[in-house]
Amino acid sequence: MRIIETISGLEKIEKGCVLTIGNFDGVHLGHQEILTAARQTTAERRTQLVVMTFEPHPLVILHPQEKPGILTSLALKKHLLAEFGVDCLFVLESTPGLLKLSPQDFVEQFIVKNIQPGVVVEGESFNFGYGRGGGVYTLQKLGAEKGFDVSVIGAREVKLSTGQMVKVSSTIIRNMLESGNVADAAVALGRAYQLIGQVVPGCGKGKQLGFPTANIEPVWQLIPAEGVYAGFVQVGDSAEQVCEVHNKVPAAFSIGRSETLGSDNPLVIEAHILTDNIGDLHDKWLAMDFVKRIRDQRKFETESQLAAQITKDCEKVRRILKKF
Repeated sequence: MRIIETISGLEKIEKGCVLTIGNFDGVHLGHQEILTAARQTTAERRTQLVVMTFEPHPLVILHPQEKPGILTSLALKKHLLAEFGVDCLFVLESTPGLLKLSPQDFVEQFIVKNIQPGVVVEGESFNFGYGRGGGVYTLQKLGAEKGFDVSVIGAREVKLSTGQMVKVSSTIIRNMLESGNVADAAVALGRAYQLIGQVVPGCGKGKQLGFPTANIEPVWQLIPAEGVYAGFVQVGDSAEQVCEVHNKVPAAFSIGRSETLGSDNPLVIEAHILTDNIGDLHDKWLAMDFVKRIRDQRKFETESQLAAQITKDCEKVRRILKKF
């Protein structure tokens, strides 16, 4: 997959290509429906599939004070889009000026002037332009005027553990993760939710208790609700490399504030790896794949009670992960 990050680089894109535009945050099952349909159209027209995405996510520009949770880092998004057969990824920098463009100006400046696609493929909930003022009907009207077709793909629905059917969206996946429902989030994503960060020094208390952990600090990504989880880790030398590693190692995750060890502690994201041959993790990058939440965080009266509970947690995690 070729990656273009400048307007001048768009000259290399084949005119008449198939284009799809969006944040693709999560590259979830709904996004995958769009990519599959676009890939099919690409094959029929014997042209290239081009994806236009935005970095950072517009939410980071519009609401920086809220530190909005993003589902996929750019490194992971690149990896997932390449796996879906995208020929060219155009990463457009999100700026206040870009986000103020009207739908008409956005189409004229980026779609018509610089890319000139034959077909634009979008989901039914696609919005673009200032204040998300344009939708798929706006795009179809502009396409008819400017010389490109627009194909609209219906939303993907999935059945949750409750039996409820829902339309897949990045928003609903964020809500699931914020409530700790990582299992249903995985259903909507089509894979486990993956949190990526560089290993950072911890306080060493886990090691003293007999359960050494690797702590990470993710950047901008959404952190699931506090609790204890079963999952897998992947280890690499960079954020890009860790996305491509396929050697998944079982682990127990903890997200919390270590209230047993004192009050007013910062939020800690840590993984206790359930194998002995993981090696030195100093300065490594870690990807944490969340499979299932096993319990809430709670305060224990003594450290020995905490250690006993961690032993039970690890046994439960091992049983869960044997099924994966």
